[in-house]
This record gives sequence, structure tokens and C-alpha cells, in this order.
Amino acid sequence: MKTVSRSSINHLGRDVSHLIPAYDDVPGMITMGERDTLIWQLATPYLQTRDNDAHTLYSYGIARQLLRHLPDADEHIVLPAIICHDTGWSTVDEYDAFQAIAPDRDGSYDWAVFQHEKEGARIAREILSEAGLPPADVDEICDIIDGHDTRLTALSLNDKIVKDSDKVWRVSPHGTDVAMPRFGLTREESLRINGLRAYGNLFTDEAKNMSLALIAVECMDMSPQMMELRESGRLND
Repeated sequence: MKTVSRSSINHLGRDVSHLIPAYDDVPGMITMGERDTLIWQLATPYLQTRDNDAHTLYSYGIARQLLRHLPDADEHIVLPAIICHDTGWSTVDEYDAFQAIAPDRDGSYDWAVFQHEKEGARIAREILSEAGLPPADVDEICDIIDGHDTRLTALSLNDKIVKDSDKVWRVSPHGTDVAMPRFGLTREESLRINGLRAYGNLFTDEAKNMSLALIAVECMDMSPQMMELRESGRLND
């Protein structure tokens, strides 16, 4: 694994580098394995619209953590599904896509959501077959992708985790960031809209707890108390 160089700033003048644990010894630290890296490489050309590439990576990280707490799920299904779930947006004009996902949407662009699901399942089947996944796994993954936004029920625990990972992203820093310029929102307004939309659609308690934790951290980051710390210059003391 490539290491990141340490900062040259050392306020206390102490060398604690020998106390840094191995990467794999720290709970929650993840990297993509060989299988998922290949799927990601094949999917990337279809994810270069609406920040879907970054959205997919963050959703992948969320899925990995949910899988740690939901051991009955199958990572061989969940992780390829989350990587490929939004590839179908590549077949929808970006203007139409934004109309379809807008908070004030009226349903007239629902066709775009259905199209991205259907086309996403088709593209995923091509990608996953090329990556050498078993046909039965490909079938289950494509069934999950085809309906991951519009299907109000879940087909399985695997489907729940894919849906939840997709939605918890909304209250990640990246999810909050991208909604602001899209819809002319302040950071707080973006968090409020995304937070309610995310939490109300989650299936698992684990995802709900993750969503609440992310919202709490963001609320403190925007709080008057944190603003005061920033203005006083004490934030990094």
C-alpha cells in the first residue's frame, strides 16, 4: 500500500511514529480488493456524470462498514452492486437527471429514474460478466440495481444494505456539499433536506445510527460554538 508522508509540523517535538499501528489493525480502515478494483475500473466510464464517481466511492465505504455489523449479508453481492448501482445515469441527459432527483420534483421526470435503473442493470451485467462473477451473483446484483431507487421494499438483506449505503451518503460531507450548488442551498439547509430524506428511507438500524452520527458531527461543525472557535483561532490548539 502507498503510504502518505507525515506532516512536517510537530508542535510538541515528539516522535510517536513507532506507535502508529499497522493499517489493517485499525477497525474501519478499508481499501478496495482486487475484485472490486477491477469492477470499479470497468464501471468508471459510466460514472462520470453528476459526481456519481465520488458518490459511488463514498457509498462503497459506507457499505463496507454496514457489512461489518450485518454479517448475514453477502459482500460478494453488496459491494459489486454498490459500485455499479448508478452506472445507468450515464444514459440520461444530465439536465433530465437533475430534474428527476430535485427535492421539489413533481413526478414528470420519473421516467429518468426508471431508465437509470434499467440501464444500470444492463450495464452492470456487462461489467460483472467481464469481471468473471458467477452468473447467479450477476443475476442477484442486477435485480438489486433494477429498482434500487424506485422499489419501496427490499428484496433481501443485501438489497437493504445497497439501498441504505446509497441513502446514508446524502448526509456525508460530500452529499451535503453537492446538494448546495445544485439547488441553491446553504450548508444547513442542505443537511436538513438530505437528512430527512435519508433517514426516512433507511431499512437497517445500523444505517440509521450511522446517519444520525454523521448528522450530529455536521451539526457541531456548523454550530455557533464551533464558529466561535474558528474566529478565535483556537480550533487547532
